[in-house]
Amino acid sequence: MRGRVALRAAAAAAWASQRAGRGKGSMIGGLIALQIDPTIMTQLGRNRHTVLVTGTNGKSTTTRMTAAALGALGPVATQADGANMDAGIVAALNAHRDAPVAAIEVDELHLPHVADALHPAAVVLLNLSRDQLDRVGEINMIERKLRAGMARHPDAVLIANCDDVLITSIAYDHPNVVWVAAGSGWAVDATSCPRSGEPIVWEGTHWRSTGADFRRPEPDWWVDEEHLHGPDGVKIPLHLALPGRANRGNAAQAVAAAVALGVAPETAAEAAGTVREIAGRYRTVQVGDHTARLLLAKNPAGWQEALSMIDPAATGLVIAVNGQVPDGEDLSWLWDVRFEHFEGTQVVAAGERATDLAVRLTYAGVEHTTVPNPLRAITSCPPGQVEVLANYTAFRDLNRDLEAQA
Repeated sequence: MRGRVALRAAAAAAWASQRAGRGKGSMIGGLIALQIDPTIMTQLGRNRHTVLVTGTNGKSTTTRMTAAALGALGPVATQADGANMDAGIVAALNAHRDAPVAAIEVDELHLPHVADALHPAAVVLLNLSRDQLDRVGEINMIERKLRAGMARHPDAVLIANCDDVLITSIAYDHPNVVWVAAGSGWAVDATSCPRSGEPIVWEGTHWRSTGADFRRPEPDWWVDEEHLHGPDGVKIPLHLALPGRANRGNAAQAVAAAVALGVAPETAAEAAGTVREIAGRYRTVQVGDHTARLLLAKNPAGWQEALSMIDPAATGLVIAVNGQVPDGEDLSWLWDVRFEHFEGTQVVAAGERATDLAVRLTYAGVEHTTVPNPLRAITSCPPGQVEVLANYTAFRDLNRDLEAQA
């Protein structure tokens, strides 16, 4: 009874939010439902086969790919907007109450209690690196919490990235693991073993701890430039609409999760390849004489991966950085990102913290101009293709300005 009252109140709040022009109202609806009945997430998750997707980077992309792949089993409950904390998860489950399957993106700090509420069939563990320290905290502490959280769910299949040392530590003792070689372009946060504290030694793609019986497991799934390889000699084409080596790894884990729930590998891989845009990321927009492609990055590992996707033939590169609470107000991470390889491209520093970024670009030896407004920064570039790389609130605000202009 309390759950029904909570959902009615959530629907009323969402309606009021829409009428007031404050958005779709899904978040406020989820918050109100949880206040009335804290068990509502568990109630909404019953009788579903649920896949949870978490990690520092790639959650939204992998969730979208997983949802596409699971579509072979029927309607799928998932977030359309990447709202990956409790209220957003409740809203997504409520909006798709009859869906027998769910693909749910989860903030890494929320994974343990969300898993306790939803009892997932599978959990996709992508990668783990430091995020905004003022919000998330110290990375080895998070690894220990996730390891303990997953230990409470021995029946769940963990789809774990064996190229990431911290993710491997989370899943290493679990009885039900599918290992995926999804790649790890950022190893700075795992130079020491999370179990012994001793150094991690890398030998090509393989790694091992010098102080514990802890090493890279042999993968069940892996990718090359054209194919996805899996158990029992599976080898299928993997053609993605999204750029970058990291997205091939994301797709491999999405396919492995779908296969664990009974989807044919070929069907899952084809579905993952249909994903083209995630909440505005990777989309291309026309701004006057400029064709702008929008990329999002939120932490050092994500920035390094996004920078590798920049088209060197672009006539301009706009880098937009804000320092609001969702971004992390401490921008010292700028000095961990390599900006030193943009010869021949006009670079523009933008965003509320454009001056901080300009200082970093100066020390990197990158010639640039400073135009704080990202939309004006795009128009300041020569006509043609412009790559736009922004952190969270800068990306959000730019999309709002583009919609207003349209």
